[in-house]
Amino acid sequence: MPETLTADQILEAAQDVLRRFGPSKATVVDVARALGVSHGSVYRHFPSKAALREAVTRRWLSRAHAAVALAAKADLPAPERLRTWLATLFDSKRHKVLDDPELFATFTALVRENSKVVADHIAELTAELAEILRAGVAAGDFKPFDDVDQTARAVFDATNRFHDPAYAGEWKQDGIDAAFDAVCSLVLAGLAR
Repeated sequence: MPETLTADQILEAAQDVLRRFGPSKATVVDVARALGVSHGSVYRHFPSKAALREAVTRRWLSRAHAAVALAAKADLPAPERLRTWLATLFDSKRHKVLDDPELFATFTALVRENSKVVADHIAELTAELAEILRAGVAAGDFKPFDDVDQTARAVFDATNRFHDPAYAGEWKQDGIDAAFDAVCSLVLAGLAR
């Protein structure tokens, strides 16, 4: 291990340890052991096991969100950008489940114990939705809303089946893509001017 241990190295090792042992058994000592350092070295960067787990969760959500953030900024008319954003969110969540179900289960457990991290993540997502809605109103694609932020949250809630981990078991079922398209079409029709 290099002489200077970084927070990123610790987070990477913590993710590996969580994958290996699961969230209920993984400890800071396990992370330190994986890095070949004392647990005190880990605590210099993260003051507690909870802080380390929160940082790992934030990092995972941030990485999972990268493609969605790009979709939010796509140079497309607002209705198309909204559909693309929703599809990218669904696709990124679905691939997390299908590509690595054990790691997804681990992070789902971590997300449940870090409500502040989840609240921040949802706020970021709904802020992106609100920006898309504002652009759509400005372009005349969407009708004006009394409260754009509340409407953004309503869109988020209406599409919950396609991004909430509680529904992950449905994401590989036949017909899920048709169901997603139907909900998107309904939401867009409701927003249209």
